[in-house]
Amino acid sequence: MSTEKGKEEKKRVEIFDTEENLAVELAKYTADLSDKYCKEKGAFTVVVSGGSLIKSLRKLVEVGSIDWSRWHFFWVDERVVPKHHEDSNYKLAYDAFLSKVPIPPGNVYAINDSLSPEAAAEDYETCLKHLVQTGVIRVSESTGFPKFDLMLLGVGPDGHVASLFPGHGLCGEEKRWVGFVTDSPKPPSERITFTFPVINSSAHVALVVCGSGKAEAVEAALKKTGDVPAGCVSAEEELVWFLDKPACSKL
Repeated sequence: MSTEKGKEEKKRVEIFDTEENLAVELAKYTADLSDKYCKEKGAFTVVVSGGSLIKSLRKLVEVGSIDWSRWHFFWVDERVVPKHHEDSNYKLAYDAFLSKVPIPPGNVYAINDSLSPEAAAEDYETCLKHLVQTGVIRVSESTGFPKFDLMLLGVGPDGHVASLFPGHGLCGEEKRWVGFVTDSPKPPSERITFTFPVINSSAHVALVVCGSGKAEAVEAALKKTGDVPAGCVSAEEELVWFLDKPACSKL
């Protein structure tokens, strides 16, 4: 493993020889933050995307010290399909991770999959606002948006994060917490997604990227070239890129 300091004070890039080593370190990073926030405020708010990121979270189930009862688990984006559908990020996370750890079911916040994309986004935002009011989710003092403890994001080959795709108008959204997409360039076309103000108000953000197929997106994001949403991600306290060697082969 090697570590490179980014120009931004709050950003660092960690490069791992193998995806296996990356998964082990990602689990340790997440567990350490869980311990910190559970001790400080009695809860840990975690947000995940879908895709290959979920595979990289597999080592978390092997960490014995995590107080799962204090976790609150969210999705940064979701495909508007039934929860049992193969395209569902909920199903992906449940099969690979959630079914193996004792997070209270009431602390797992899936979208209402019976609604339209617009209504599902509005419903999820209402849920988040309620959790802010009840003190489960903090609020950023600088932005006024919800401040999650940890946001775990993958990056697509085109540089998209969550369901924020290159050139899509939703990338410029400044007011809504949760937006909806009906024209995703990657199927399925209907999705909901957190907006950049919410993503970037998180205390900690981890961008997890593996494979040579994403090397160009990583290069563009880190060098701030082109229209790559991943390059717009920031965090209030710390942004960490977790990369395997193939993913950083163009840096």
